[in-house]
Amino acid sequence: MGLSIGILKETFPGERRVAVTPKVLDMLAKMNAAVHVETGAGVESGLLDEEYASRNAHICGTAAEVIAIGDILLTVRAPEPGGLRKGQIVIGFCDPLSEPQLAAKYAQAGATLISMELVPRITRAQSMDALSSMASIAGYKAVLLAAVTLPRLFPMMTTAAGTMAPAKVLVLGAGVAGLQAIATARRLGAVVSGYDVRSAVKEQIESLGAKFVNISIGAAGEGQGGYARQLTAEEIHSQREQMKAVLKEQDVVITTAAVPGRKAPILITRDMVHVMAPGSVIVDIAAERGGNCEVTKPGETVVECGVNVLGPLNLPATAPAHASQMYGRNIVTLLKNMTTKEGELNIDTSDEITRESLVVRDGVIVNEKVKSLLGAAGPVT
Repeated sequence: MGLSIGILKETFPGERRVAVTPKVLDMLAKMNAAVHVETGAGVESGLLDEEYASRNAHICGTAAEVIAIGDILLTVRAPEPGGLRKGQIVIGFCDPLSEPQLAAKYAQAGATLISMELVPRITRAQSMDALSSMASIAGYKAVLLAAVTLPRLFPMMTTAAGTMAPAKVLVLGAGVAGLQAIATARRLGAVVSGYDVRSAVKEQIESLGAKFVNISIGAAGEGQGGYARQLTAEEIHSQREQMKAVLKEQDVVITTAAVPGRKAPILITRDMVHVMAPGSVIVDIAAERGGNCEVTKPGETVVECGVNVLGPLNLPATAPAHASQMYGRNIVTLLKNMTTKEGELNIDTSDEITRESLVVRDGVIVNEKVKSLLGAAGPVT
C-alpha cells in the first residue's frame, strides 16, 4: 500500500504558494502515492483543480476532508494542528527556532512535524533546500521593487537628450538571496557592489561582475552551516562607521542578512540612512525578522529623510507559480528521501537529513534546540 498524501490550500495571510504543483505529482506517482488536493489549493499560483485531476489527484471539497484522508500533509506553512490525528505527519515551513510553541502544539496532538527550514545545508540535501530556493526568488523580486521605486533608471542610457548615468546598487549579505540580487541588478544595467562579513564570498560576488566592498571587522564573520555569525558590539560599531562612507554613494541598498532563530542584525542605523541622498531606496529582505535597517517597518514603506525604506514580507509568494514549482520539488524530494523503494515511509534518524529536519515525532519533541527554547519559555498553554 502506497502513501496517502494531502495537499491543503494555504490559509496564512498573503500566502499564494501551493506545496505541490501538478508537474510535481509525477514524482509522487513514481512513489506509488495517492494524492488528495483541497479544491482551489493552486488557484493563487495559476493552477486549477482540473490540472491536478488530470494527473490523477483526488480533489476534495474541504480541508477537513484532506486531513481525514491524508496520512502525510505537504504544506507551505505548517498549519495549526487542530483536527490532526495521532501519528499524522506534516511537512512544511514552521519556523521552529522562532515559534517553538507551534511544535509544542503538535506534540500535544500526538502528530509528527518536519521542518523545511531545518533541512541541513549539505551537498546531498541541495535538492531539498527550500530556504535557498525561496531566497533566490526573494533576491530577484527585491531588485525589481527597488527599480520600480527608484526615481531614476537602473541602466546607463545615451539619448538625444543626454546621457543618464547608471544607478549604483549595494547588496548587503551575499547568501543565496544576495547573490541573486547582485545578478539581477547587473542584468538591469546597474553598477553593483556587494558586501558580506564572510570574506570567503568575495570571489562569488566578483564572479557576478560586482565589486566587493572591503570593510574590516577583524575575525572572519562566518558561522556554522554557511550562515553569517553574530558579530560582537565592537565589530558592529566598526562595521557601521565604515559603511556610512559607502552608503553616501549608493542609489539602492538591498539588505539580506539573517541569523537562524534570531532577530535580524541591524546593518543600517537611522543615522546611516540620513547620509543617503533623497530618493534613494533601501529594500530590507530581512523585514520578517525585524529588518536589517533600524527604520524598517515590516510590510510597510517608510520615508526617512527622503529615503524610501521598503520592508516587504514573503517575497516568494509574489511569484507563486515558480515559487511553488521550486518548493514542490524540494518538499517531494525530502519526502522521497524518507521513503523506501517499495513506497513505504521510513523515518530513519540515522540519516542526517531526516534527523536534522525532524522537530516532533509521534507527539514527542525530538529537536534539542526547540526543547531548550520551550524550557526557557515555561509551560505551554
